[in-house]
Amino acid sequence: MTQLVAKKISHDIANWTEVKVIMRQFLRIFCLFTFMLGSTKAIALEEAIYTVIEKEDNFEVRDYAPQVRAVTHVESDLEGAGNEAFSYLFDYISGNNERQDKIAMTAPVSQQSDGEKIKMTAPVGQQRRGDKWQISFVMPASYTMKTLPKPSDPKVSLVQVPEKRYAAVRYSGFWSEQGYQQNKSALQSWISKKGLRPLGEPIWARYNAPFSLWFLRRNEVLIPIMVEKNN
Repeated sequence: MTQLVAKKISHDIANWTEVKVIMRQFLRIFCLFTFMLGSTKAIALEEAIYTVIEKEDNFEVRDYAPQVRAVTHVESDLEGAGNEAFSYLFDYISGNNERQDKIAMTAPVSQQSDGEKIKMTAPVGQQRRGDKWQISFVMPASYTMKTLPKPSDPKVSLVQVPEKRYAAVRYSGFWSEQGYQQNKSALQSWISKKGLRPLGEPIWARYNAPFSLWFLRRNEVLIPIMVEKNN
């Protein structure tokens, strides 16, 4: 009798664990869908704060305010790195962190987070770091390094980024290496024409879902540049 009860309890635990895994995967897909639609009027998401210093066609010079980023690194090709890294960053903002507060999801899945829920922001940034790609989420401006919970996954870290100036080019189209390389080259040519000085590796920023119509997508390439003394 005792063995039957123990077997039944073990079976129930296994089933509940499976349900939680399924719900977590569903929640991840839902939040990815919500996040990637964040640039539409229907679902407004907080974006990284910046001021436009100069604009010419699709090119801009921007001053970005100091920000905190959740960062992870993956070894993959350009197009596959974002998909591989997203789950680590999403898990962190969904509750895989040191604070285990039970905060209910607000829409529309009736599911509670296993930890503190941190709002998603836009865009997802991707930048080459040696042999790896660095993928990052900008944390909401209401948080600081001191107030953000520490990630539980060692693959995720928090990084304080100081105020920086970037040259940026905005374009639509599919998430492809060809589109990235073409616009990166165009931005580098524009930087050279304007007499600006690049200071680091390009960043690939994406705002929309992979199923969005190509001509409605917002993609960007950004390159950090030197701030001239007279500016």
